[in-house]
Amino acid sequence: MDNEPHRILKPKSIKKIRNISPSEVLYEDNHIIIINKRSSDIVQGDKTGDVPLSEAVKKYIKDKYNKPGDVYLGVVHRLDRPVSGAVIFARTSKALTRLNEMIRERKIEKTYWAVTTGMPPNNKGHLTHYLKKNQKKNTSYTYKEPGEGKLKAELDYRFLFSSDNYHLLEVDLLTGRHHQIRVQLAEIGCVVKGDLKYGAKRSNKNASIHLHARKISMIHPVRKELLEVIAPVPDDPLWKYFESELTS
Repeated sequence: MDNEPHRILKPKSIKKIRNISPSEVLYEDNHIIIINKRSSDIVQGDKTGDVPLSEAVKKYIKDKYNKPGDVYLGVVHRLDRPVSGAVIFARTSKALTRLNEMIRERKIEKTYWAVTTGMPPNNKGHLTHYLKKNQKKNTSYTYKEPGEGKLKAELDYRFLFSSDNYHLLEVDLLTGRHHQIRVQLAEIGCVVKGDLKYGAKRSNKNASIHLHARKISMIHPVRKELLEVIAPVPDDPLWKYFESELTS
């Protein structure tokens, strides 16, 4: 006879898939969809178990077009969770294959805005470092010379504007390494606002960092036409200030 007390097993809570609002959709057709990611979203499922943006986009497509069964959606690239901005998803396997090839061949131009606490040494410049990822700490470290486990990372930056305390830089990402913009800018004294992991003194209230994937420019993988998409900045006073100064 089993004298052990019986435990009541509580069912695992089912996390609700959020709704994508039309204003978050920057571009869509039968082949691709581009979303303006919120800083709280994860693009793809991870160990947190939180519902990823990819599932929300699937739901959006399923609901909008009354699609039966599962919706195909391919993740082309990712943004770090605290980062906002434009993310491309493929709606067909054909588009995913071509977009993956374009990423490898550097045929997708990705431009970011970064609000930093320090001014760069020059108004514009090219940065080359070798990055090594620390898996346990989920951070990357910069090195001047190549070596085992180090990946070459390149970007171009331009200074755009300053407020009283912060500076807006525009960054063209030339390679897609782990935390690349964050760690390379920190290396030249331009820590991204709110980025505690790479030297910020204070976090942002919503756990975001002031790094935004502002623009994507590419030749459409199927239609072969130029496609340029600009992602509006988050609803944040500092972001809105910089955006208004540059677009007015």
